[in-house]
Parts: sequence; structure tokens; C-alpha cells
Amino acid sequence: MTRQLALFFTAAQFLTRLPTPVVRDFESSSLSQSVRYFPLVGVLVGLINVGVWWVSNRWLPASVSIGVMLAASAAVTGALHEDGFADACDGFGGGTTPDRVLAIMKDSRIGAYGAIGVFFMLGLKWTALAALPLTLFPLIVVAAHAMSRWCAVALIWRLAYVRGDDDAKSRPFAGRLGGPEWILSGLIGIAGFAPLAAASGTAASGAAALGAGAAAAVLATLLAGGYFRRRIGGYTGDCLGAAQQLAELAFLLGGLAAIQRR
Repeated sequence: MTRQLALFFTAAQFLTRLPTPVVRDFESSSLSQSVRYFPLVGVLVGLINVGVWWVSNRWLPASVSIGVMLAASAAVTGALHEDGFADACDGFGGGTTPDRVLAIMKDSRIGAYGAIGVFFMLGLKWTALAALPLTLFPLIVVAAHAMSRWCAVALIWRLAYVRGDDDAKSRPFAGRLGGPEWILSGLIGIAGFAPLAAASGTAASGAAALGAGAAAAVLATLLAGGYFRRRIGGYTGDCLGAAQQLAELAFLLGGLAAIQRR
């Protein structure tokens, strides 16, 4: 149990800015194993977002409350995923060769592709969240955060890491995973999400939204993974951030589409 807690806190330290206990006597070779807790960290981030939204929604208009929630989400994660998404947009938008794509992604400056990509990504996320019914809002938000991080873990499982050893951003987490480890990460995320689903008394509309959102997130991840493989031969840390953002947005849009059809 102590080791598993250490793995969870390691994952939380990497994915968020939340204060966590200091992990002592922890082997660096075990860092890649902490990815099994990425979906559970997503559940935690989603719950924090819902809490911020619930408090702000009592005092502010609904659309403004969602903006506050998105800002809080970026603060909690240090905008790690949004930064990766912007870098990936710049790299794949401006690079014509694999080496050039990787060089642009490593540049800390944001370009036109990154700025435009983040603008539309956040805008779509904001409007999709605003259109969700209040009864399903907490469930969809938490599920989107958990599922999108599981999708990012899938890329670690299926693709090769293409950065050199000098890139420390995601290298410690770049060990190839096996299928059982990826399945375990999903089961851990489901275990963390299940109490919320049970407490909310998910109706047919909620189940349909979760199913459609999950399918959309998987599709977005498959398309993104295939694109990364074709363009650069694998993934980088920025690709993982981009995949998480795309999967989260796809989950929201897929869930919203299912709700609208009922």
C-alpha cells in the first residue's frame, strides 16, 4: 500500500501543482509505473473543477462560472496539457520534417498555430460545458478528465518515445507499457469514478452521454496517435498533452451530442 501511494503521489506531482507528501526512498526506475494512476489523478482534478464550478455558480452567471472553473483547472495542472497542445499545434503546423517538428515543439515560445489552436480548443470546451444540463454536469466533467488521461496513457503503451535522453520533460514516464498495465490504469480510474456515478444515480441519458463521450475520446485518440506516428514516428510529452486535451474535448462533444439526441 505504501508503494502504491508513492506511485499515486508521483503521478499527482507530475500532472498537477497540488501539494503532495514527499516520496522518500523511491526508485527512479519505478517512475514509469506511476502512469497507472493518471486516470485517478484525472478524477481528482475533475472533482476540484466541479467544486470550483459549484461554488462560483452560486454567485456568478453560469457561463462565467465555467470560465472560473477552466481557469482553476489550468492553475491546478499548471496548464501542463494546454501547453503541450499549443506546442504540438506549432510543431505539426509549422514543421515539414520530423526533426523540424520536434525542434519547434521544444521551443518554449508560442506561435500562431499554437495560439489559434488553444483559442478554438478552449472556446469549444467552454461552449460545450455551458450546454450541458446541470444534472449531468459533474458526472460528465469528472469522466472527461479521467478518460482523457487514460487515453494519453494509451499512447505511452502503443507508441515509441521519440525524444532523446536529454529531454527530461516526460522521459522518466516513457517506459513502454504492457496491455495489462494499461487496463489496470483504466480499472483504477473507474474505481475512483464509480462512487460519483453511483451517488448521482445515473439515468439512461447519463449512461448514453458517458458511452458516447468515451467512444468519441477513443476515436480522437486513435486519430491523434496515427497522426503522431506518421509525422514523427511516435510521441513526445507535448503529444501526450495534446492527446489529453483532444480526448477531453471529444468526450464533452460526444456526450453533449448524445444528450441532444434524446
